[in-house]
Amino acid sequence: MPHEFQPLAGEKIEDLQLAGLKILQKEKGFRYGMDAVLLADFARAGSRDHVADFGTGTGILPLLLFGRGKGKSFEAFEIQDDMADMASRTMLLNGLEETVHIHCMPVEDAYKLIGYGRMDAIVCNPPYGTPGGALQNPDPSKAVARHQGADGMMPFLVSAYKTLRVRGRFFMIYPAQRMLDVMELMDQVKLTPKRLRMVYPSIDKPANLVLIEAQKEAKPLLHQEPPLIVHDTDGQETEEIRRIYHLESVK
Repeated sequence: MPHEFQPLAGEKIEDLQLAGLKILQKEKGFRYGMDAVLLADFARAGSRDHVADFGTGTGILPLLLFGRGKGKSFEAFEIQDDMADMASRTMLLNGLEETVHIHCMPVEDAYKLIGYGRMDAIVCNPPYGTPGGALQNPDPSKAVARHQGADGMMPFLVSAYKTLRVRGRFFMIYPAQRMLDVMELMDQVKLTPKRLRMVYPSIDKPANLVLIEAQKEAKPLLHQEPPLIVHDTDGQETEEIRRIYHLESVK
């Protein structure tokens, strides 16, 4: 049974409206957004798969994947102490501490803990900000969560290659305008892009995000899925977005 406890000062418990799951969130500070929800929907993982999450924040992706039956066990990595602590307590709150293991350590060291070739799938919602590309947020947690380190995405991809089994799958969401850059890096580390889906804020605006699936040491063959449009012409969420959020059933 889930543990009974109260959130710390400045925290609150939010109901995910999914399989009875809840998450601890800061009242002020970094919070998960739509990108995590879209990635959880896009990711393909079986009910018996071992899944890793690179940069878990407060643990939103393991929760969403578990609630959808995508994954048997999870190894989630977060470099920030306070976020990792919140993620650990979130798992206690849901009684998932034996299913979702939170590790406060850099993703570069994941293979040292997990071992080589052990994961069936990896999800990654990385920081989008490029090193030196913009003024960083004065809130340290937001700055770390939104800005990449000096080496950009390469440490995430190298670690993914090391920890995935052959033909294991890597799923990520990234800014659409930088899609070619990250796909080139994937090729360099033998993670072959296999599937992508462009995300449009509305039908009359350019894509701002892309969902990518890559496979370890796979043959090159890229499948592009239909576009995902967030808002219709009236500014309302589209039927597919409502389905993804489980706000209403698609008829």
